[in-house]
Amino acid sequence: MNALRRVPPRARWASALGAILVLALALRLWGIKSGLPYVYDTDEDQHFVPHAIALLAHDGNPNYFDNPPAYTYLLAIVYEIYFGGRAALSHAFAVNPTEVWVIARVLTAVLGVLAVWLLYLIAERLFERRVALLSAALMAVAFLPVFYAKLALNDVPTLVPVELALWAAAGILRDGRRRHYALGGLALGVAAATKYTGGIAILPLAAAIVLRDRGDRRALLRNTMLAGGLAVLAFVVCDPYSLLAFASFKAGLAHQGAESAAASGKLGLTHGSGVLYYLWTATWGVGWLPAIAALIAIPWLYFRERRLLAFFLPALVVYLLFMGLQGRYFGRWLMPVVPLICILAAYTAIAAADALASRLPRLPARPSGRRVLGNRVGVPAALLAGALLCAQGLAYSIHSGIVNSRADTRTTARAWLVAHVPIGSGVVIEPVVPEEWGLDVGHPLATANGYRWRGFPVLRTNELDGRLAFDEGASVTIEKYEKLLKPALIAFYEAHGFCYVLTGSQQSGRAFVDPAAVPQAIAYYRALNREGKLVAEFSPFASDSNSVEFNFDWAFDYYPLAYVRPGPMVKIFRLSGGRCANVRS
Repeated sequence: MNALRRVPPRARWASALGAILVLALALRLWGIKSGLPYVYDTDEDQHFVPHAIALLAHDGNPNYFDNPPAYTYLLAIVYEIYFGGRAALSHAFAVNPTEVWVIARVLTAVLGVLAVWLLYLIAERLFERRVALLSAALMAVAFLPVFYAKLALNDVPTLVPVELALWAAAGILRDGRRRHYALGGLALGVAAATKYTGGIAILPLAAAIVLRDRGDRRALLRNTMLAGGLAVLAFVVCDPYSLLAFASFKAGLAHQGAESAAASGKLGLTHGSGVLYYLWTATWGVGWLPAIAALIAIPWLYFRERRLLAFFLPALVVYLLFMGLQGRYFGRWLMPVVPLICILAAYTAIAAADALASRLPRLPARPSGRRVLGNRVGVPAALLAGALLCAQGLAYSIHSGIVNSRADTRTTARAWLVAHVPIGSGVVIEPVVPEEWGLDVGHPLATANGYRWRGFPVLRTNELDGRLAFDEGASVTIEKYEKLLKPALIAFYEAHGFCYVLTGSQQSGRAFVDPAAVPQAIAYYRALNREGKLVAEFSPFASDSNSVEFNFDWAFDYYPLAYVRPGPMVKIFRLSGGRCANVRS
């Protein structure tokens, strides 16, 4: 203890922050190879990494604007440096795709740790070191930013420019230097160019500018134009084809907006209100106590530091209303405001610890040294508040690391098929796996297309003039798959020699949480259970009694403690009618 007291205070704070950052990195890297070489998250599989690889082959036009391209460009730069060119990258992706995906995921994880450090700087500038340290600790362990730092998606990378904008806005509030206006604008543009919803950082930035310059109209206009102009410039630099290919950019924005607003196309949504869904997401994505503490901070700030309320409240309210009124909602879409939730929760916890310490004089205390929280704080009270605030996130993030370190149920199911189903056999695989799942990665087979099995076209209507017809009809998206199912398909499979059927609860679960919407799909699954023989089953749960009802977050991020491995409930059925009657089991 005496040796600890001899350590300079600044070194103690730096050591504590360093420990938090190490913990944050460890949690984000734990299980980062989950599923590889197959990528089971549809968005991860289809969006940023494939587009980054394609960028190295042409003029830099992403030819895709449903998501902004800043993260894609960053990946392309990293790949160019690491592999030295498109040829080497393409070879690696064909022979050892795990390496390519791990690089992208590690980049996301590192950016996630950077976001933890930036959050410390923001909270320190707005409040004080204790609030800053607790904010960083909460972000380090909160489930939502930890889990999505393991995937090559743009949600976590967006936190970095969002938080840079928040840090600059905090600087404007506290001392109003010109560089803070400039940095705030630049960071805002990069945030929107990384993920469109990152543009929510405009509200804290605008609040800071107005609060700082409201007494000087010229300064207000000048600094608003500075920040706004640099935001537009940064967006265009990070997304140059928003101008060079404006028609495509506009079409991508329109498509993204239509997809987000289309409630009817998303079978399986389990909440009627998007606003309530995001409030619920905060209770597990960050934690129940942090969510409650963040709410308590709002009236507390109203009486103690009203200027800061304008910094936090508009962004939270506008974001929840805008995103909650969309037709679709997913927990990870809450990410841009998670930093605000963490800071508010930490503020409440430290303020409560101060208040407790002032009423318990026997607790050791020392002055806080900053004006926002001027009460005397008891070290045990502050540590207890921090532990309580972080406990849920830490427990579930550790659980996530354990789960993601184990074999995915789909990987195990594939191994069973390899062992039991001959090459060239007809199989029906529900769209719970990527297309590459049928390939032996790095070891192409001598089949016509390199695929191990002959796959039924599950994303075709397979209809012609009102009757079932193999590989005919229109193609559909995964969202429409359940609407294609009908009991008559089982005999159709058998007639065409597709004797094994693999189902996954990430698809079937959508039907069973809303059976009235797809009665034919329910009848199909019941007929399959009745007419097919269940030959293999792979559960992500410790036992059947621990199964989790389908939800578009928990079915994919494995949050509930019932999960012991990643993946859906996978079942493999053997059919025995028609051309399948004489096929060996």
